[in-house]
Amino acid sequence: MSSEGFLKEVQAIGEKFLLKLQKLPKAEPVEIVSFSVVLLFIVTVLVLTIIACSCCCYSCCGCDGRPDPRHKKSQVRPAA
Repeated sequence: MSSEGFLKEVQAIGEKFLLKLQKLPKAEPVEIVSFSVVLLFIVTVLVLTIIACSCCCYSCCGCDGRPDPRHKKSQVRPAA
């Protein structure tokens, strides 16, 4: 997918999201709750992804960006 196609897709999703937000005050309670649940799920996934990536980067690299020498990977060899 080209970058232009990706940008158009993101823009289309953003427009749908804004349209949904504009219609939300007039929506039924079930629709409001379902929209809130979906939004909460998306935010949770993003937060957990950020936490996982930051923990992974912190464990293999120090704060200065250099690899930590204590965390060397050892190769497993089959028993003879």
